[in-house]
Amino acid sequence: MPGHDEKLSAACRRLLLHLAGEEEAFARVTADEPGHVTLYLRRGKTTLGAGRVAVAAAERLVAEDLACWERPPRGCRLLVATGAGRARAARLCAGGGTEGFLAQHREIVEAVEKQPAGGETRRLRVNAAESPLQFLARRRGRGGRPLIDAAGLEAGERLRRDITMGQILPSVTSRWDPVGGQGAGNLRDPASASDAVIAARQRVQRALKAVGPEFADLLLDVCGFLKGLETVERERGWPARSAKLVLGMALARLAEHYGLAVEARGPVRARTTRLWREEGAAARI
Repeated sequence: MPGHDEKLSAACRRLLLHLAGEEEAFARVTADEPGHVTLYLRRGKTTLGAGRVAVAAAERLVAEDLACWERPPRGCRLLVATGAGRARAARLCAGGGTEGFLAQHREIVEAVEKQPAGGETRRLRVNAAESPLQFLARRRGRGGRPLIDAAGLEAGERLRRDITMGQILPSVTSRWDPVGGQGAGNLRDPASASDAVIAARQRVQRALKAVGPEFADLLLDVCGFLKGLETVERERGWPARSAKLVLGMALARLAEHYGLAVEARGPVRARTTRLWREEGAAARI
């Protein structure tokens, strides 16, 4: 809440935004200045100083679970942001209120949508945090492999996009926002929207028919209604962790329909190329 953010002092805010704003940002307390925390940024093999704040600001962030101390094998204690700290920093950057809450709970990435043959491509902003498939793709199984492979993720996200653009589910609103506002092929334009909606619905129908009735409802739940696997298991009365296995099979069949594969397939060597030409024709180089 905005009021909760206002309790952080200016030094705490500066320190938190520093720690959460850069992938290689950290802070540490040195023996020379035990009362201050020195801020650093890593740029490749170079470490740059970025100022300092009172150590009390660091302890306040630790008390709020917004940062934590790490002690490397050698050297001084390092202060790094926690997951809660990064979420609070996103809220601070957005200015609090509704936008701040949304910024704290979403992960906006850019994607490219390919229009049908002859159409244009569009760069889109996608909320990856709301997709169960994105969440599963980031998690690793016992063998260190992702719970969903790249082909399954791409297939599921393609179906999710078509379900959204086709306006098939009443509870699904437009979650794909064109970058830069208005542009060619904008779905808000009635003339272009009707063709785009019809085309998206046809693609969804073909995809669900290809995977079969045993997988179609599950894909609609996960890719359309964005239900998590625990919700799917609870609603269907399935055993725990069974939805992950069934979803993997469903996405594999969906990826096959789309012609997607994790690795290239085919013979090791190309077949002999044959050249046909008229009798007596000279070869051209």
